[in-house]
Amino acid sequence: MLISMSKMLKVAKKGHFAVGAFNVSSSMLMRAVIEEAEATQTPAIIAIHPDELQFITNEFIAYVLEKIHRSPIPFVLHLDHGGSLADVERAVHAGFNSVMIDGSKLPYEKNIALVKQVVDLMHPIGVAVEGELGTIGDTGNSIEGGATKVIYTNPEQAVNFIEKTGADSLAVAIGTAHGIYPKGFKPELQMNILRDIVERTDSPLVLHGGSANPDNEIAQAVTIGIQKINISSDIKHAFYVKCREVLKNQELREPNQIYPECIEATKHVVRQKMQLFNSIGKSSNYFAE
Repeated sequence: MLISMSKMLKVAKKGHFAVGAFNVSSSMLMRAVIEEAEATQTPAIIAIHPDELQFITNEFIAYVLEKIHRSPIPFVLHLDHGGSLADVERAVHAGFNSVMIDGSKLPYEKNIALVKQVVDLMHPIGVAVEGELGTIGDTGNSIEGGATKVIYTNPEQAVNFIEKTGADSLAVAIGTAHGIYPKGFKPELQMNILRDIVERTDSPLVLHGGSANPDNEIAQAVTIGIQKINISSDIKHAFYVKCREVLKNQELREPNQIYPECIEATKHVVRQKMQLFNSIGKSSNYFAE
């Protein structure tokens, strides 16, 4: 079933868990997320980046929505890192019920103005809006991109940003990066910044660049107060590592011979993330509301 992002994150906040936002850019990745969510009775967010939407086309979104509407599990269909009003409008016309408008690389006041413009357009039609303050790093190997230098979220600005924009959720920068970190690199998330933000606002908080971070740090972020965590590279990495392994048998050419093992490998990672976010089995929380 399709539910609002506001409800998705409100229940997560009340239940002290985070919901995984999994980027899908193929029917196989989508199946892995939806089928694992159904198998474990776990709420989930289907996230699609504008570049991914350009690749899979608006017509594919009708298939995604059909799967969501037929499912007994709560889902949200979310635009990840919309970079312009045109990105947002395309997603909404396709059927997305939640959008992110990313003005994090803009000067502070311009970021506020852009997010507020989108909020003013989206709220009257029931679409939730996520903004971002601070920047997420870029490892150079993900579609989401990022900044060369991480700019941490200023906790005082975070409160002002939420009040001025009316955004439904805020993506915070505490040291993560998009993509898979280079070998030997160990990220260290700044939990003190997250704690400060949580103490100042009741707004739902989002962590981008959730892939490849130490499990204990991600679990700690959930405990402190993150309600949505974006995962893209980790599930794609699992899918294509298995795909390359399967294709060593050069006689295989049928999709139904090649992809089932890849989907299962992806499901394994999806489940690991759901366990880490403390969201396994939490679908029932949404029916208690």
